[in-house]
Amino acid sequence: MNAAAAGLPLARVGVRSDVLDPEAWFWQLPAVAQIREHGMDLGPATVLVGENGSGKSTLVEAVAEAWGRSLTAQVKHGGPTLSGQDAALWRELALCGARPRPQGGVWLGGEAMHGVFARIHEEESELRAFDGVPLDGRSHGEGLMALLESRTTERGLWILDEPESALSFRSSLRLLALLHGMVSAGSQVLLATHSPVLAALPGATVYELDGTGFTQRGWAELDLVQDWQMFFDEPTRLLHHLLDD
Repeated sequence: MNAAAAGLPLARVGVRSDVLDPEAWFWQLPAVAQIREHGMDLGPATVLVGENGSGKSTLVEAVAEAWGRSLTAQVKHGGPTLSGQDAALWRELALCGARPRPQGGVWLGGEAMHGVFARIHEEESELRAFDGVPLDGRSHGEGLMALLESRTTERGLWILDEPESALSFRSSLRLLALLHGMVSAGSQVLLATHSPVLAALPGATVYELDGTGFTQRGWAELDLVQDWQMFFDEPTRLLHHLLDD
């Protein structure tokens, strides 16, 4: 780990040497097995892409849980709601990065986002930052964007799991610019996505997860980018093939 990486809130995700459950199901996920063997180096922005079932959400949820539990203040840093089977991976992770750890940032993924919104609503001073309009009283996408726009100067680790599910194309571009600005201001982003727009986050380290593990790729090399390009180039050909099947 070089000196620049050591200054990141989270520079590397590895696995503890004294593994608690060597037979756990998640070691069968190639990406998690690769982290156990070699670790995963993160950049100021890191993007994970891959098909459903490749382990993106499992990994970012475990990192979010392990990270949140390592903080002393946990400044509005919501954690994922883990199921019984998923709950164990975070205990196996070894997180390496700057000390003391910056206390800012947040986990934003799935239903856990509403828990973050609820905690903000409990504090009147916090709610005033949103003109008194509750975040969960807005559309899912607008609530997400309002939260992030209110924290652009809060240094920390921002972990997002498929935020594009709540966003239009233009809102995705807006989020892309916002995340880039947050990284430029000293925060760090870890993002799992199916969106070719968000995968184009400038300067990001992009890992593609598949049946063999994970590999660092350029944006144009990603399967999801090539698939979308193929569809846009000739949608009728792909649709014809699918409908004929």
